[in-house]
Amino acid sequence: MSDINLTKLIFGRLTLEAIPYHEPILIGTFAMVAVGGLALLAAMFKFRLWGPLWRDWITSIDHKKIGIMYMVLAIVMLLRGFSDALMMRAQQAFAFGDSAGFLPPHHYDQVFTAHGTIMIFFVAMPLVTGLMNYVVPLQIGARDVSFPFLNNFSFWMTTFGAMLTMASLFVGEFARTGWLAFPPLSGIMASPDVGVDYYIWSLQVAGVGTTLSGVNLIATIVKMRAPGMSLMKMPVFTWTALCTNALIVATFPILTVTLAMLSLDRMVGTNFFTNDLGGNPMLYVNLIWIWGHPEVYILVLPVFGVFSEIVSTFSGKKLFGYTSMVYATVVITVLSYLVWLHHFFTMGSGASVNSFFGITTMIISIPTGAKIFNWLFTMYKGRIRFDVPMLWTMGFMVTFVIGGMTGVMLAVPPADFVLHNSLFLIAHFHNVIIGGVVFGCFAAINYWFPKAFGFKLDEFWGKISFWCWLVGFWVAFTPLYVMGFMGITRRMNHFEDPSLQKFFVIAAIGALIIAAGIGAMLVQFYVSWKNRDALRDVTGDPWGGRTLEWATSSPPPDYNFAFTPVVHESDSWADMKANAYQRPTSGFVAIHMPKNTAAGFIISACAAALGFAMIWQMWLVAGLSFVAMLAAVIIHTFNYKRDFYIPAEEVVRTEAAHTRFLESHV
Repeated sequence: MSDINLTKLIFGRLTLEAIPYHEPILIGTFAMVAVGGLALLAAMFKFRLWGPLWRDWITSIDHKKIGIMYMVLAIVMLLRGFSDALMMRAQQAFAFGDSAGFLPPHHYDQVFTAHGTIMIFFVAMPLVTGLMNYVVPLQIGARDVSFPFLNNFSFWMTTFGAMLTMASLFVGEFARTGWLAFPPLSGIMASPDVGVDYYIWSLQVAGVGTTLSGVNLIATIVKMRAPGMSLMKMPVFTWTALCTNALIVATFPILTVTLAMLSLDRMVGTNFFTNDLGGNPMLYVNLIWIWGHPEVYILVLPVFGVFSEIVSTFSGKKLFGYTSMVYATVVITVLSYLVWLHHFFTMGSGASVNSFFGITTMIISIPTGAKIFNWLFTMYKGRIRFDVPMLWTMGFMVTFVIGGMTGVMLAVPPADFVLHNSLFLIAHFHNVIIGGVVFGCFAAINYWFPKAFGFKLDEFWGKISFWCWLVGFWVAFTPLYVMGFMGITRRMNHFEDPSLQKFFVIAAIGALIIAAGIGAMLVQFYVSWKNRDALRDVTGDPWGGRTLEWATSSPPPDYNFAFTPVVHESDSWADMKANAYQRPTSGFVAIHMPKNTAAGFIISACAAALGFAMIWQMWLVAGLSFVAMLAAVIIHTFNYKRDFYIPAEEVVRTEAAHTRFLESHV
């Protein structure tokens, strides 16, 4: 009996049956991942990459490297999340009448839940967080973020949260509830397996990282701006980053508490979100959308800043209406808290409540529309260059505006009653997130890649990727708009009406075209790396950018700026160039920088182990993981020797190279 209790204490609910032997798709996927992982490890040891990877990247607290790692994580998770999308489209294209398709219902439900969770939390969020991490300190003239170690820790918490989600593919299963896990479907009665627990703990681990990253970037923007850079002289991207992180700090604790309450309902037997003993499932719906709708703006506000930088640069003009753009950003930030109930107009809140939230939803479209007009007026009479970042921007304008108009349609409660549970809503949501967030992040990658690596991305493959994404998106989602008007319900894995099949086949073809766009982007990275010498831009500003990050070399040195720049105009770098800005040639001193540390990685790994143990109720492992996490935190706290100095002679060499570039180009 004691042996049985000890085994249960160690392994909890985890048994060999948790490995999905009966799912050939999962076994095949696991085999490919295992072979690929082993090949990658073999290559790393063969070419002795493990040491530099650990020293220079995994333990790095440099905001630039952490920003790049966020982007790499997002692209890796994009491949997983988009694989789920392809499987859903293929299933819906073939599952008609007597054909059940190739995905069993319980597997299909896991796939569409994982797709939404991964795309929002582990693709879109790391993309925008990585951009803000990389660009903001450079734009405000700072050497790093306010809390460099916290930055490293935030990244690894996000990464290990993603790993927990990926683990559900091979050990146990993921939730079958949809990406917001509404009760009672996510309650212990309807979902007694570990799927919902994977969902809860992966988001809890990642959510801690996101919240701390928000605190870090707010402190950085508020306290570390260069002399002369008042709030109304900050670049628009920095403004959008400030508003985004204010929303993160205000909303992600709500998500944390909501998931904690759901976990207590499942594990302890509380009744927050049940119909028993005073609970109410609608409490969960309100709480999750009080986080969830500001989350949409957390994703899209930074890319509004990206488009502001790109439109100005590639039109050769100052941004039209800077002040109105800033005010519009702040108004969107505030109003994003007053629209959450439009996600459940159909739940019977009453005409007065529905009217209020319908009106606020329509009002929030006004500052968003003002931004579109500002970008168009910036382009007006400008010398527009149709490079890849500008193509993504123009594709965004068309796609996002149409998505916004369909959103205003859904803001009308009677229309929402008809369209809410239909494929129209799916098309609208993807219209905004793909046309806005994804297009914006890809525009930013092409725009700031030479800043990060010193050479441009290949234009040919970049344009191939753009056109595949743009065409593929409309081929994939126009049929969903049509079927939504026909009343076709979302979340279905099988349809009886054969007349619908042609629409789903067209949508699947669109998904394949998007897949070609993702493939072209990967080829673009490879070709650009292979031809990097031909694409190299020496140092400085390849696009003719107008903000401060272009005032340092490409890629920037570890310390970003040897001398803190002084800002006189909002168009800071353009002002420096116009006045024949010369960098100092003397007075260099050793620069104090914080050391790399493994503590962030170790603490996050312990947090992930704790999460895995809680999922499977492995109480002994959970206790040990928690103790190990606390020990790592305490040891790091008392580790004072975390600083080093970049010698003055090294600073002189780096600055001399960039000064020569400036003298020949300014």
